Amino acid sequence: MTSCLKESMVFRVIFITFFFCLLVAPSIAELQRFKHNQKANRPLNFLVIGDWGRKGTYNQTLVAKQMGILGEKQDIDFVINVGDNFYEDGLTGVDDPAFYESFVNIYTAPSLQKTWYSVLGNHDYRGVVEAQLSPILREKDSRWVCLRSFILNAGIVEFFFVDTTPFKDDYFDDPEDHTYDWNGVIPREAYLSNLLKDVDSALAQSDATWKIVVGHHTIKTAGHHGNTVELEEQLLPILKANNVDAYINGHDHCLEHIVDSESGIHYLTSGGGSKAWRGDIKPWKPEELKLYYDGQGFMSVQITKNKADIVFYDVFGKVLHTSSIPKDLNPAA
Repeated sequence: MTSCLKESMVFRVIFITFFFCLLVAPSIAELQRFKHNQKANRPLNFLVIGDWGRKGTYNQTLVAKQMGILGEKQDIDFVINVGDNFYEDGLTGVDDPAFYESFVNIYTAPSLQKTWYSVLGNHDYRGVVEAQLSPILREKDSRWVCLRSFILNAGIVEFFFVDTTPFKDDYFDDPEDHTYDWNGVIPREAYLSNLLKDVDSALAQSDATWKIVVGHHTIKTAGHHGNTVELEEQLLPILKANNVDAYINGHDHCLEHIVDSESGIHYLTSGGGSKAWRGDIKPWKPEELKLYYDGQGFMSVQITKNKADIVFYDVFGKVLHTSSIPKDLNPAA
């Protein structure tokens, strides 16, 4: 075999391998964007709920009722849903009745007939992931918007929704007798690398007054699951480098507000949509832990150019905690 022929064959092998990798390696390419046309001279109002999908049990219906009452009072723009949408094991398909039993037939208040921007939780990954991502569900209920990762532009605020479940090593190394649907994620290393690059790039290019990242898993928490080490190591440096104002999550079944004393990032947990964990709290710096409530409830946020007002409510609509985050519009002055 001549030298030229050998080189030609090697080139073909390299080309075919490269082309095959392009086909099989999951690539976010560019995060899909949604736009909310915010009315001029009006604050942005939204609710945050997570860890809810239990067909109305564990006080899910009571939380939904209070969300409806407050949603009408504040004339909310949309709902942010931070995952674990259908317990225990996600949806079996687009025709799974749980979509109606845990979502459509529960959040019936007129004020909640707004778009629900949703991410997946670890329990959702135990079912058929593509079912929750399918446009068929949006045909069944136009409120439902669920993607792995995406961006929501709402004028002065830009939200970066991040698929956090594939970051957790335990779900791959020690699945605890659970089966996870990793279609669209494997090979994992490429998936996470692309995702981190896209989030970093999108945050760096954003000129929004407020930058908020949304995910299911905790980064910092005094709750049951503890800090997600993989997110601390891989995602948190990106949040810090791009001056993110807040990280909103669920996963821990509680309501919680932590302000990092070094970075100033606000960690807001709203995982009280149904089942809660009583008395399950770890030690935390008292100067950072502004709220830890081990019961059901939800969170409301109202944002203007100058400040973000955060309120946590319990299952009866009682205010548990309020906080106002100021925005310095002239940081260099």
